[in-house]
Amino acid sequence: MAPPHNVRATFIGLIISYISVAAAVKTLTINTSIGTVSGFINGSTPGVAEFYGIPFAEPPVGDLRWEPAVPKSPVNGTIDATSFSPSCPQYASSIPSVYNTDAPQFVISGPTSEDCLTLNVWAPYQTSSDCNSTAQYGQGQQELLPVLVWIYGGGFQTGGGQIEYQIPAQWVQRTGRHIVIGINYRLNIFGFPQSGAIPLSDQNLGLLDQRVALEWVRTNAHAFGGDASRITIWGQSAGAESVDYYNFAYPTDPIIAGLILDSGSALLPAGNVAPATSNFTFVAAHFNCTGSDQAQLSCLKKVPQADIEAFLKAYGDAGTAPGLSFNQVVDNRTRFANYTARALAGNFTKKPAILGTNADEGRSLVSFNPNGVNITAANMTTLNEFLCPADLTTTNRYAVGVPTHRYLYAGNFSNIAPRPWEGAYHSSELPLIFGTSGIARGASTPFELAVSRQMQDYYLDFISDPVNGLSKAGWPEYKPGGQALEFAFNGVVVQNISTNILEEPCNGAVGKPGAVPPV
Repeated sequence: MAPPHNVRATFIGLIISYISVAAAVKTLTINTSIGTVSGFINGSTPGVAEFYGIPFAEPPVGDLRWEPAVPKSPVNGTIDATSFSPSCPQYASSIPSVYNTDAPQFVISGPTSEDCLTLNVWAPYQTSSDCNSTAQYGQGQQELLPVLVWIYGGGFQTGGGQIEYQIPAQWVQRTGRHIVIGINYRLNIFGFPQSGAIPLSDQNLGLLDQRVALEWVRTNAHAFGGDASRITIWGQSAGAESVDYYNFAYPTDPIIAGLILDSGSALLPAGNVAPATSNFTFVAAHFNCTGSDQAQLSCLKKVPQADIEAFLKAYGDAGTAPGLSFNQVVDNRTRFANYTARALAGNFTKKPAILGTNADEGRSLVSFNPNGVNITAANMTTLNEFLCPADLTTTNRYAVGVPTHRYLYAGNFSNIAPRPWEGAYHSSELPLIFGTSGIARGASTPFELAVSRQMQDYYLDFISDPVNGLSKAGWPEYKPGGQALEFAFNGVVVQNISTNILEEPCNGAVGKPGAVPPV
């Protein structure tokens, strides 16, 4: 078993944390490369400075719709960063699911708009009366903190910065030792249009948005007390795919020091190889935008985004066949077709990673039935879309000597999974890491909180020192026949699980049928 952190070491760490607590910001007015931003303090987390809706790119509206993001130019005056910006255009499906029926805290709240290329910052905050340490940022010796950049999931169709389960303020308040930055990126037809008038290299606009955001973070991390040499990108589902796509897209200028991939990697079977331009043409025709590819594009740029999303929603909710898909394509810039070959050739960032999956991923992704889903179909989804791609991604990285720390999450908590059959479904680990597990359907149990804190602490160990942090904390690097960590199984906060158990159902082949590991 891999026990929680050594009690003595934890006690010493708490003392050090107190002495130099909140080394990030002492003011709510921050000078950045685009101008001054003004944040706020939320009364429930007084130790956290929050800055919402900071633009990292020009609004992709009008002629800039379906164009690569343009870095934001400096603005005059102070940017009010006290409220979330709208999420990028998307629609909420009316088809019942775990997410819109049982756990709506995974769904965005607030409006949507094309003016959405913004980011949110949560940084430890210290008033002058908190302590007299000279290790505070901006005073005497500067102690810059690790930065964790969050990339949301949602199948590249939904997601945003304003999701109740994905607000890290409680986590930052608890540790006072790291900064979290969440970024918005374009989705569905607005982020992955597949128009014949757009060059192939510019089709994955949402992925290009992420790079522009990371460049902004690199430039401005220090302003919030962040260490630009310790930036880790973390994503879940489509966010984890994005993290791994990024891993292969920018090997010579990575910006990042580490990667965290929750339930996804570049090998997850999703998206298209080539643009399905007929889908864009179909949508354009609905709005009487006909003619050449360029004529369709120019015409559709004038249609309000809300009208386009309303059409996509009506079409999708009706279950019309064939479906309309606007997803990432192979552009040989942000996404490639040969990830195993590229990995074995060492053509990626070679940065350390955390990579894990949940025991019951598929239970929230197959057709929803309140009385229970088809477990066989759910298990196949768990294997084919998550566990087996994670296995291959890990072994590819190991083959070229790049550290990977594997986990399996098995938590089944009633305030997150109110139906017993839901189990450790896709996304259900996120509230524990963000520190939001108790915001709905009852408070978290002591065991749930213990799991939450342990996962948070391991993630903090990693972003603080991606190379050595987890090994020092007792989470070993992957090796064949070695050990991974299993969280929240059978009443145990964390314990070892053989990597053989994780790999046996897949037999080394992505998509090969098998049985879900005995967790």
